[in-house]
Amino acid sequence: MTDTAKDDVTPDAQGAHPPEAFARLNRNLARMDELTKRLVTALAQRRGADHALQGPGPELYAKAMAAYWAELASNPAKIIEKQVGYWGQALKHAVAAQQAMLQGGAADDDLPGDKRFRDPLWRDHPWYSYLRQQYQVGAQAIHDTVVDLDGLSAADRKRVEFFSQQILDLFAPTNFLATNPEAMKRAVETEGESLVKGLENLVRDIEANHGDWLVTLSDPDAFTLGENIATTLGSVVFRNRMFELIQYAPATDEVHRTPLLLFPPWINKFYILDLKPQNSLIKWIVDQGYTLFVVSWANPDESFADVTLDDYVTEGYLEAMRVVKDVTREKHVNAIGYCIAGTTLAATLALLARRGDDTVRSATFFTTITDFADPGELGVFLDDDFVSGIERESARKGYLDRFFMGRTFSYLRSNDLVYGPAIRSYMLGDAPPAFDLLHWNGDGTNLPGPMVTKYLRDLCMGNDLAMDGLDLAGEAGLTLDEVRVPLMAIACETDHIAHWKGSFAGVARMGAEDKTFVLSESGHIAGIVNPPSKKKYGHYTRDGAVEGEPDEWRAAAAFTEGSWWPRWEGWLRKRSGAKVAARVPGSKRYPILDSAPGTYVRRPEGG
Repeated sequence: MTDTAKDDVTPDAQGAHPPEAFARLNRNLARMDELTKRLVTALAQRRGADHALQGPGPELYAKAMAAYWAELASNPAKIIEKQVGYWGQALKHAVAAQQAMLQGGAADDDLPGDKRFRDPLWRDHPWYSYLRQQYQVGAQAIHDTVVDLDGLSAADRKRVEFFSQQILDLFAPTNFLATNPEAMKRAVETEGESLVKGLENLVRDIEANHGDWLVTLSDPDAFTLGENIATTLGSVVFRNRMFELIQYAPATDEVHRTPLLLFPPWINKFYILDLKPQNSLIKWIVDQGYTLFVVSWANPDESFADVTLDDYVTEGYLEAMRVVKDVTREKHVNAIGYCIAGTTLAATLALLARRGDDTVRSATFFTTITDFADPGELGVFLDDDFVSGIERESARKGYLDRFFMGRTFSYLRSNDLVYGPAIRSYMLGDAPPAFDLLHWNGDGTNLPGPMVTKYLRDLCMGNDLAMDGLDLAGEAGLTLDEVRVPLMAIACETDHIAHWKGSFAGVARMGAEDKTFVLSESGHIAGIVNPPSKKKYGHYTRDGAVEGEPDEWRAAAAFTEGSWWPRWEGWLRKRSGAKVAARVPGSKRYPILDSAPGTYVRRPEGG
């Protein structure tokens, strides 16, 4: 071959510049060695945690096994039929896959679609197609067996279904490098660079969680509070150990007389309602001509070891109401409670009614359950084994670390919030996206042990507020019937945290004569953060009493395109008094302490 011919040969044909390839390989190997050492060190730092927070107790597995063997003994034909059905379907797919392999293609199948298997190779490649089919057939067989299992209580059956599904999701072939075609392709295309980046991402997550694993969902450096999220103008006008009170600057020359006070949940931070101007409910409320106050809860540390639900009500709710009235020189407020804060608002309203206090003129509940007879998907965690584990863990540390609640809620949607992000981050080597909602989702807070225990045992497991009565702040036997202020409740159709039927049941029990129920499309967050400008999700309403069965109400409800925000504002306007001159934040007695979003929201731990 001539020199000219040699020059015409491409680098790939000659071996892609072997010296450069070897140098890159050596760099990657050195990097992996360094990362592996860091990984081992990080894992060694894992915090001890109560075993009950890692999964259900052995009693649940024992109940499931006993029920299975009892059914096998009493109705063997049912079990055998399921086994024969499974083996028959598995064999059919195996034979079809073998024939397809001989022909150099993939077998056709009629299995349901699954977004985990969206890569074309899961259908086009004989081996991956067979692997997917066998997994789907086996997973469906296990699911059907569990669902049809007799001999378990309704609560135990839900728990067995949930945790068996967690095991099935864990062992999906997409979750393992050797059986994930997309990850294998990426590794080959990048000459292993994707695996190095994936290991970097894994080590970072384990280091960030002190030896535990929780996948990072959003780029932690993409957002800064007060700069590109939580930017609505306002000021902190009050602060105690429980919360900072933010008063937002007016956007209109006049405002409605009655101020509006919003209580967000204290499991996450308030700025879910102020992510960016385009979808900020906080900004939208201010733009409609209201004086808005928002509570920003402290993030507890060990100094909160003795803080109870009573403290959240007396030092939180009642104190915030007092300050808002004092700042505005008004006798009444309109109140909003979101999720757990809505549940506590209902209890606070019953407390105020018992004391003859008419501070609250009207109440709005966002995705709130107050009747836990049917707790929905969260019910799988409302059992003595899990709650006792929370008690022991919080007693040991002084508070329940945000890690545990964050992980718990993530596993309610494990494929979307755990395994899918883990595959992208660790196998494909992708950096977490710059996504404000997921950034907020990962910005959780700790919980005081006594507070969370009472909330779970008395409100959720005992259902005291809806049934026998809740003891709170020196008052005994408070019930939903004592909630008598005009109210509107907004629930969300696909909410997996506060399911809408449970929300409806609680509103139906409340003693108010003036009750409005709105069912928004979408879920726990998107159904609430649903600005009119998007025209994305509609809502259902129905005139008349909020009573009867939820499905009957839903069948007779009318659908309206677009956001429920304008409908709610029209309702609120009628209960907010005449217009007065716009109020600037603070007063002589309550000088401005800081600009919004304040200091508590920025603190990773401790109020």
